Formats: sequence, structure tokens, C-alpha cells
Amino acid sequence: MILPTIRDPRFITIRRGGTLTDADHHLLALWAAACAEHVLDLFESVNPADARPRQAIAQARAWARGEIAMAQARAAAGHAMGAARDLSGAARYAAYAAGQAAAVAHVAAHELGAAAYAIKAARAAAPVGEGDLAGRLECQWQRDQLPEAIGALVLDDQRLRNAICWSVFDG
Repeated sequence: MILPTIRDPRFITIRRGGTLTDADHHLLALWAAACAEHVLDLFESVNPADARPRQAIAQARAWARGEIAMAQARAAAGHAMGAARDLSGAARYAAYAAGQAAAVAHVAAHELGAAAYAIKAARAAAPVGEGDLAGRLECQWQRDQLPEAIGALVLDDQRLRNAICWSVFDG
């Protein structure tokens, strides 16, 4: 599980009683899409004919640009998760990362799921004994991609939810 039991109001939009602006919600979706896309080749190298994870990433970006409705992005998230179902290891985690990225349109807090699954994918794809280093490098790459407007929010979210995200944000 990557979502907390009690929702953080910083990840709930203002119109729903939280403090998250639409602009920051869109930035979260774009960052999550970048995290997922960074490991997408780990899925596509195993299942190149299945476009569902790539489509989910595209839908996350389309939602952030205002081109599609939230429901379309959420549906794409489910399809990407379905692409993971019969797989294992890095390919499975990469598909989950794509699904989580598209789900940000529905629940902003899925941003951390996209990042965490991408780190798990990088760890799983690494040679034996190098998984921790690969995970740390992936985490640092993700942090380097963070837009300044949401940087502190995401880093605090990583600190608060690290334990329920398999401790992938350590180090």
C-alpha cells in the first residue's frame, strides 16, 4: 500500500477542502510521468507489443495539459496496472509506475507511488549486489527532476511515507 490511512490535505485540491492548487496537481502528474517514463524500457523490453503503460504516461501528461478528463487518465491507470498482472520483477514494477502516474489525476498522492515503483524497477533490473545503488541513483535522478514549486512538498511526502513505500527513499 502506498497511500496513507489519513489523507494529507496538501494532496487534496482546494475545491475538495485541501490546500493543493490545480497548478501544483498538474506538476505532480508531470513529475510522476517523468519518473515512470524513466524506467518504461524495463517493461517494454519484456513486452514490447503492450502499449498500456506508455499510454498511461501519455494520458497523465494529457490530463495535466487539460486535454482529457480525469476519468480517462484514471482508466488508463487501471489498464497499465493490468499490464503488470502477469509479469514479475522490473517489468512489473515499471508498469505499476506508469499506472500510478496516470492515477495522479484522480488522487494526487499517487505521485509517490510512481516514484517508488520506478525505484523498485531500477533495483530489480540491477545486477546482483547492485540493487541498492541503482535504487539510490534512481531516487536522486527523480529528485533532480522535481520542479521547484513542488520540491519541498514531495520531499516531505517521501519522508512521511517512506515506511509504507518499502523504504525506497532512504539514502
